[in-house]
Amino acid sequence: MLSRRELLAGVAAVSLFPHKKEGANTMDQRVSIVTLGVKDLSTSKRFYSDGLGWKPAFENNEIIFFQAGGMVFALFLRDKLAEDFQADPATFGRAAMALAYNVRTKAEVDPLIKRAAAAGAKVLKPAQQASWGGYSGYFADPDGFAWEVAWNPAWRLAPDGSVEFRVGE
Repeated sequence: MLSRRELLAGVAAVSLFPHKKEGANTMDQRVSIVTLGVKDLSTSKRFYSDGLGWKPAFENNEIIFFQAGGMVFALFLRDKLAEDFQADPATFGRAAMALAYNVRTKAEVDPLIKRAAAAGAKVLKPAQQASWGGYSGYFADPDGFAWEVAWNPAWRLAPDGSVEFRVGE
């Protein structure tokens, strides 16, 4: 069986670390892969594939990769992820964080949260007007990972879904 690192090297069409100029001690400002440690891979696959409509780019009995715009989103068995970075699975925790999915119009937010709920997500915060001028809500996937669905009138989404951060225009 291939390790996660071997799979990432062979399957993902992105690099974990950018090519650096000789002597450079910096990384490009980007994220290549987000990996969630999940308890049950088949439950998570049903949620993301059947529920949200995502299509796996690669999968085996330990990990599933989805091409997500210019990055890769992965679901990896929680114990295998802990093993990959040498953590104790019994005490392996989850950092406080939220993933976000931005949409092009305010009208897209509520239907996506409803779709996630119909697929088994728990609505954490119904969509509402946000203090920063947009509209957003939160749901949790089957493993409790929080997802925000947001419309931000100040940001533009490219055709591939990538976000352009803009302030003060």
